[in-house]
Amino acid sequence: MADWSIVVPHDQVVRVEPLVFGAPAAPGVLSYSAHDNAGEAQHWTVAPLGAVTVMLDLVVPHRPGLPWSPVNGLRDRPFTASQEGRAVGVTVGLSPAAAYALFGPLRELANASVGLADLAPDAHLLAERLAGLPTPQARFAELDRYLTGRVVAGHRPDPQVRHAWQRLHRSGGAVRIADLADEVGWTRQHLHTRFSAQFGLGPKGAARVLRLHRAVGLLHTAPAAAVAAACGYADQSHFNRDYRALTGLRPSDRFRPPGRVTPTGAADRR
Repeated sequence: MADWSIVVPHDQVVRVEPLVFGAPAAPGVLSYSAHDNAGEAQHWTVAPLGAVTVMLDLVVPHRPGLPWSPVNGLRDRPFTASQEGRAVGVTVGLSPAAAYALFGPLRELANASVGLADLAPDAHLLAERLAGLPTPQARFAELDRYLTGRVVAGHRPDPQVRHAWQRLHRSGGAVRIADLADEVGWTRQHLHTRFSAQFGLGPKGAARVLRLHRAVGLLHTAPAAAVAAACGYADQSHFNRDYRALTGLRPSDRFRPPGRVTPTGAADRR
């Protein structure tokens, strides 16, 4: 599994404003994307991501139920949101290890959205600096400066937890959890406890999400039965059930990404 994407239903793709993408230099930062959306009402259903996301709001729309500059943790269920009014900002995709470095244990972020100001005391100052810059590229460069030092000096997950995530990520969720526990020298229960405390989801939940993203990528070029076999599902029915549980839709509804991000660099970026 070499990439992740924001996955929304195909009928919502046409409503995605053009995004400007940046290539982060900060360790563990997977993506930057800048948006400047018009003011029409929008409703989104987003599948679980293989990343923690921070949406830095520079112009804030009316967005019921979400805080200013929401930080969205790892999820194992679909997420719905609505907004109305102009929205300007930058979305940052973080590996769980980088999010842990910045915010500490991520358990409270699992299946939740928390305001960045509750996690970073200088969040409003950062937003003011970004708003005063003239281009998305200048904002990306400022984020690199801001994030690099904080990630390097931040919290460190257990080496065993980091190794388990990297193995799951590289395999697209295909590694057996029992094998992961053996590799790191822990019991399955202890691996689950430490992994979920530090990254939010347990390793089994994370594996399901990463496997979904691998499957979504393959659905563009292969039938569902072949995708199910390639991704390690027991059969197509198993794939259909898991897909529906994670996305709220069927594979035939064809979730597609409005923009894909292919991070580069060594595995320690994840």
